[in-house]
Amino acid sequence: MTVKGSGRPASPEPQRARRRRNSSDGGDRPSTIRDVAAKAGVSVATVSRTLAGNYPVSTETRARVMAAVESLHYVVNVHAKALSGRVAGPIALVIKDITGPSLAHVAAGVEQEAADRGRLSLVCATHDDSAREDDLVQLMREQHAAAVVLVGGAVEDEAYQRRMAEYATALDAAGSRLVLVGRPPLPGDLPVTVVGYDNRGGAFQAADHLLTAGHRRVLFLGGTPELSTSVQRRDGFLHALRAHGVPYADELELRGPFTRVSGYQRTREALESGLEFTAIFAGTDMVATGALAALREAGLDVPGDVSLVGFDDVPFAADLSPALTTVRVPYEDLGRTAVRLALERSERLAGDDHVVLSTQLVIRQSVRRIH
Repeated sequence: MTVKGSGRPASPEPQRARRRRNSSDGGDRPSTIRDVAAKAGVSVATVSRTLAGNYPVSTETRARVMAAVESLHYVVNVHAKALSGRVAGPIALVIKDITGPSLAHVAAGVEQEAADRGRLSLVCATHDDSAREDDLVQLMREQHAAAVVLVGGAVEDEAYQRRMAEYATALDAAGSRLVLVGRPPLPGDLPVTVVGYDNRGGAFQAADHLLTAGHRRVLFLGGTPELSTSVQRRDGFLHALRAHGVPYADELELRGPFTRVSGYQRTREALESGLEFTAIFAGTDMVATGALAALREAGLDVPGDVSLVGFDDVPFAADLSPALTTVRVPYEDLGRTAVRLALERSERLAGDDHVVLSTQLVIRQSVRRIH
């Protein structure tokens, strides 16, 4: 017999194979727990108990159920398990930009700690869009995330405090936890965990290093004025000036975003205007790389003509020429600590939900003493 129009002999297909194809293995719909129960010859309840591992079943029954699961390629409905509280919720990391070297290391810390604890980690980028951040936090709440970790500086105003308070309350009601990393803490008694690092102390150490080396005209390439990270690093810089009795010079402070392009442009602007300085304090290592490029373009040597310090200690800082003196921020530890505190909060005292990690000055070859 031939199939009409094909001219080829029809291959008889075993009835059992046709049933399997139509029901699960290669058919149009995924197999269900009922399919597994039918194939194993047990009840749906027995399959559920076997997969959950919370009820004793015989070795023979378990073997039959697992063989059926494997042959049918059955996938457990994780969302349904999350709703029933039988599966650990993921850790959601929400950051502005996943390509930044410092934020990428926070993400690495979150992922490593989550993996160590048997949790899935999810990484989401907001691209500095507050509406997208709102949507992502709500989505993670609906996905029953165990914690939502927000990373990066913020403008500390009433709108920020109101939004974060709403996040914290909504997530807490869903059994989740808001964790702020490198963000301003919230006033009042809200269900939030805060993990910060010593921006002011680190900036003080960097500026103090330059001032102790004899520099008095230090070009400060700070961040945008309203950003909490920028404010804290500027505070540390000004504190060092006061400690050394060096008056603040407004013309030596040029603000802008924490990017390489901005560091290059601001340094070039300072050089073209004839501004006199012997050192540069760059608000981040990325800003420092831009400043270094502008100085070299102008034929200036670092540190022979101009000394340079950064902030962050991203991996390439030690590979620059000269190796960059900078402030080390424990970014991976920030990510790990965020996950640990969020998941272990029931085991701690109420006052342990706000921690500040220390920063460290790393002295390399980009600063020269001038006296």
